[in-house]
Amino acid sequence: MKEVMITIKGKQTSVQGEENNIEMVTEGKFYKKNDAYYIVYDESEITGMEGSTTTLKIEGKKISMKRFGNNTSKLIFEKGKKHVSDYETVYGDMVIEVTTSNVDVNISDIGEGSINLAYRLGISGVIESSNKLLIEMR
Repeated sequence: MKEVMITIKGKQTSVQGEENNIEMVTEGKFYKKNDAYYIVYDESEITGMEGSTTTLKIEGKKISMKRFGNNTSKLIFEKGKKHVSDYETVYGDMVIEVTTSNVDVNISDIGEGSINLAYRLGISGVIESSNKLLIEMR
């Protein structure tokens, strides 16, 4: 397991065209197990998910994002596919649909590199947005 610095840049665009950008730098852990890479970090107030821990599992071009804590969810990013999962919050549970249009993974065995995602997110059939997520490690 290796300590890494993680930079996360996210851009969310609503169907009305409103943009919301976040940028966060945090310490995390990186390791490789059974041909998959794992990145683990704690969420912060910036992401609105303070009190949650995020684990990314990278298996080739498929990425699973699990969050545990105040917000619990599992999102799967796989180009050209739609994945549906539950999203548990302190305010109640919702259903999330993720349709991924781009997955670009460039990570070395020593925990350096980047992940670039583009996806549409639907929450309980009410909220919909286009999203871009860039995760860089060093």
